[in-house]
Amino acid sequence: MKRNAVFIPVILVAMALIAWLSYKLGQKNNPPPVAQPAAQDSYPSFVQASRNAVPGVVHIKTVLGPSAAPRFSVDAILGSPSAEKAWGNGSGSGVCVSPDGYIATNGHVVENALRILVVFPDRREFEAKLVGTDPDTDLALLKVDAKNLPFVKSGNSDEVEVGEWVLAIGYPFSLNTTITAGIISAKGRSIGVIENTSESPNDHLGSTAVESFIQTDAAINTGNSGGALVNREGELIGINTAIATRTGSYAGYAFAIPVNLAKKILDDLTEFGVVKRGVLGVAFPAPADESQWMKQMGIKPGSVSGVLITGIMEGSAAAGAGLEEGDIIQQVNGNELFSSAEFSEQIARHRPGDTIDLAYLRNGNKQKIKVILQGERKSPAGVNDEKLREIYNKLGASFTPISRVLKERFGLNAGVVVTRVDKDAFFDKLGIPAGTIIAQVNGREVNSTADIEEAMLANPNTRMRILGIAPDGSWVAFSFSFGT
Repeated sequence: MKRNAVFIPVILVAMALIAWLSYKLGQKNNPPPVAQPAAQDSYPSFVQASRNAVPGVVHIKTVLGPSAAPRFSVDAILGSPSAEKAWGNGSGSGVCVSPDGYIATNGHVVENALRILVVFPDRREFEAKLVGTDPDTDLALLKVDAKNLPFVKSGNSDEVEVGEWVLAIGYPFSLNTTITAGIISAKGRSIGVIENTSESPNDHLGSTAVESFIQTDAAINTGNSGGALVNREGELIGINTAIATRTGSYAGYAFAIPVNLAKKILDDLTEFGVVKRGVLGVAFPAPADESQWMKQMGIKPGSVSGVLITGIMEGSAAAGAGLEEGDIIQQVNGNELFSSAEFSEQIARHRPGDTIDLAYLRNGNKQKIKVILQGERKSPAGVNDEKLREIYNKLGASFTPISRVLKERFGLNAGVVVTRVDKDAFFDKLGIPAGTIIAQVNGREVNSTADIEEAMLANPNTRMRILGIAPDGSWVAFSFSFGT
């Protein structure tokens, strides 16, 4: 009995010793986790960017003329200078871009304004005058009589990257300064919100609008138009212009004009009061149709990058430099191109007389060339612009001559291609999409926009018969009447 009584405590002590040794060994092999900083410490801070940019982003209040429609939800703001002339009030945002009072905004913010008031975040108010507007980019420049104003330093929109943090600053719904954060979700976006502003509907190059937006998911709403999109340093990289929405309010996608394009437009307005835009003289597909065009030309989309040239304007800078239909422009001044939207932006940054360097592919061979840009051309003498504009508005479409390659591909002697179709217009209702080749109008071959214009002018109120080739390569025929 005594031996058992002694043996049991020994066993207990041994078990305790083994447990203690196991615990120590486990600590050595598995050290306790190092304390991690709170998750909020890893979040980006926009405090300094806000401090840098907010003082130069202004609230723009307008008294609208009788022909204007209200574009913004607004509170009661300015008193009317003339009860007989004033229609209503408008509100938007702007960016002071220089200490001597030049302010950038959107053209639609100040459209039809009888009076413009600019309010800085420190509550200083100034009457502003309109220096000029550029409908092709929806930019406008204002000037207030003041010195040493806070302004937003410009960044470089070419250097911004998808995924980069940005801030949108403005005055949504006429609220005081409001800041929202998001990322760059895409670049070089064309969404068709800027109308074609070509003075002549017989423009062989199609729309003159320039859309190469920076897309962001930073929340932007009514009243943000004309405000600033800035990077994490508070540098201006874009002018907020539009949102993609079915409700009229923010739905996740917003678009800003790149500051590198805006600077050129604003410099022109400052120096000349108008924009002087260099013209290359080439036609190319709209961004949504680029892949289809590549396929029609026998090029596998994704196999090459660049912009396919589908037409050359006679007597243009492109024609003089030797560019041809079927060339694929890959670089402008060393900047690589991935879409026609980016191409339009690069050309729009230059004035007539500027020399640009182009790198392009021709039959798979890389080539380089220098081109001196021309100025914008006037309409040919004798063309009935008013009647043509009326007909084009009814058709809701624009055209460009068919390329030599497509003529050979489909065995055609003539043809024009539809480059744009407006929603609910004749072509849209008939189901004629962009990319359709029109070979004949009323039994006559058409080989240029001039031919199709002549056919339309000859019978503007009679039944029109169109024979063409759909984007999928099938032959189609359409018949319709313009009416009176």
